[in-house]
Amino acid sequence: MSAAIGSSAPIAAATLRKIKWRILPLLIVLYIIAFIDRANIGFAALEMNEDLGISAWQFGLVAGLFSVGYFLFEVPSNLLMQKVGARRWIARILFTWGIIAVLTGFVQDVVQLAVIRTLLGIAEAGFFPAVILYLTFWFPEKERARVVATFMVALPLATVIAAPLSGYILDHVHWLGIESWRWIFILQGLPAVLLTFVALRVLVDDPRKAKWLDADEKAWLLGTLEAETAAKVKSHGHVSFLRSLAGIRVLALALIYYSKSVAIYVLAFFTPQIIAGLSSQLSNTAVGWITTIPYGVAAVFMVFWARHSDKTGERRWHVAIPLIGAGVGLALMPFFAGNLIVSLLLLVLITVSVYATYGPFWSLPSLFLTGRGAAVGLASINSLANLGGFVGPFGFGALKDATGTDNWGLAAVSITCLIAAGLVVGLRFVRTAEATARQAALDAAERSRNDTETPS
Repeated sequence: MSAAIGSSAPIAAATLRKIKWRILPLLIVLYIIAFIDRANIGFAALEMNEDLGISAWQFGLVAGLFSVGYFLFEVPSNLLMQKVGARRWIARILFTWGIIAVLTGFVQDVVQLAVIRTLLGIAEAGFFPAVILYLTFWFPEKERARVVATFMVALPLATVIAAPLSGYILDHVHWLGIESWRWIFILQGLPAVLLTFVALRVLVDDPRKAKWLDADEKAWLLGTLEAETAAKVKSHGHVSFLRSLAGIRVLALALIYYSKSVAIYVLAFFTPQIIAGLSSQLSNTAVGWITTIPYGVAAVFMVFWARHSDKTGERRWHVAIPLIGAGVGLALMPFFAGNLIVSLLLLVLITVSVYATYGPFWSLPSLFLTGRGAAVGLASINSLANLGGFVGPFGFGALKDATGTDNWGLAAVSITCLIAAGLVVGLRFVRTAEATARQAALDAAERSRNDTETPS
């Protein structure tokens, strides 16, 4: 039997360890910068909204327009990545979004801000699904939830880094007579431009081009991935372009992820304003430091939750339970609006719950999507779902303007999370895909045992 298919544990462990240390640190740093550049508008709003005369519903609209541009160009972006290669395409995305992020600091009115936010979404479109697809080139299914969760630790870490930094900039940086909120965009956009050249040097398109992998390591990895692909095709068949783009399974997963996106972007854009509204005694710097608390806890828990999902091989409830927790926390927020401590604890529950879904969720589509279908399907799920990044903030802002309170917006987000939890548990094809993956893992373990016991 070839070592490509059934190999010993030492080769597998050494290969995966080498890949993780080679590609994950850079991808995590890039995603931290990506989320900072799309979400820092939430902190800038503490002073920008007054300077530019922006109302709550206008802020929700312009903040959410990022997701519209993202939605329109995400699937084409992922297809182009397959054509030109991950290395060059990810570098292109980095450079263009960095330039546009910096230019956001020079807008003069709400119309210019709306245009630049849409362009930022177009520029960054494809980065996240490109990375998720890229990770499937390097990691077997049984490793995928924890690897995705490790990568996506970047999201809460982005807020842990950006929140106190943005608060400090607002309070202390007024260089060259330029308003401090403008420096948030300028200073936090530059790293994406600079890291373009690092990405071109470090990233490799796929394992076949990785000179830093030994021949037996490549053989094990490629053989394992090919065996997994064969098992998926046998169970689910080849998924056509149209079914990958808008099939019932893709649309169902997009709806689940949409609910998560509504919650994520409402948190990203409105949490600083919610916290600032809890006490008139808080400075911008204090708001920044308080905002880091929920995200710091989320960064730790999401990795633990993904590891538990990988260990048990269970995905549905590992997505549903956090969504239920987020829904309950959001529903309780209005009852404790005047209590800073309880409100902060609820924000911890909501933030931790929403972020915990990432690793287990992104293991679901890879259970049945392969090849070009995976490129299209992953991008389609993410682009459709990220419309929640427009609907959530815009709807939240509109409800806040109409009612004078955050309560109705929090209730609406709560309902979307609870509906998504019920949907993910009830999907039959997810249960079938989980069973297929578990059987494939058992078959791979059996092959490994046979290979170890039988001389080559």
